Amino acid sequence: MGVSNGLVLYNHNLQLPVEITSFTASQTGSTLQLKWSTATETNNHGFEIERSTDNNPFYSIGFVKGAGSTQEPQEYIYTDSPDKPGTYHYRLKQTDLDGSYKYSDVVTSEFTGNIQEYILEQNFPNPFNPTTRIKFSIPQQNGNKPQLVTLTVYDILGNEIAVLVNEEKPSGTYEVDFTANNASLSAGVYVYRLRAGAFSETKTMILLK
Repeated sequence: MGVSNGLVLYNHNLQLPVEITSFTASQTGSTLQLKWSTATETNNHGFEIERSTDNNPFYSIGFVKGAGSTQEPQEYIYTDSPDKPGTYHYRLKQTDLDGSYKYSDVVTSEFTGNIQEYILEQNFPNPFNPTTRIKFSIPQQNGNKPQLVTLTVYDILGNEIAVLVNEEKPSGTYEVDFTANNASLSAGVYVYRLRAGAFSETKTMILLK
């Protein structure tokens, strides 16, 4: 799945920057949810959300007011409702109180519309060392009531290695990284299993060292 770690947007007057520590976009039910957070803010008027599709120019779809000046971490959420499936690109136009502005990095998300079935995708990259990403989709059920979802990694003998997800999630497409940073993990085949409601599916992945 895209994250802007440590992205710093500098004000023209050289005061402390607006520091964006994360920026993600992911499908939740029939919407795309944008989340971003800041470590510090100085004279931050807010964030204009811009969207692009199919290599077209970015255009504004909304605005979220900033916290002004603060040394406390802040979290923001914006929900977009695309009218058709496709690949959507987003960026933030962070604007200061004096009107100066800077753009964030671009994040991208696939929008599939209403998800009709459970999907567990093959991890990528595969083989991997040390990190790989697993993508899965949860369909809408019972009015999009959240379902308990678990995603677990096992060794080839069935011993549990890591629990990547263990929480209730609404319909949507999700991505999670698995990093084999445990020195005791040897190269070889590992298994990951997705469980949600009555659904269960297992795939294998290969760790190289």
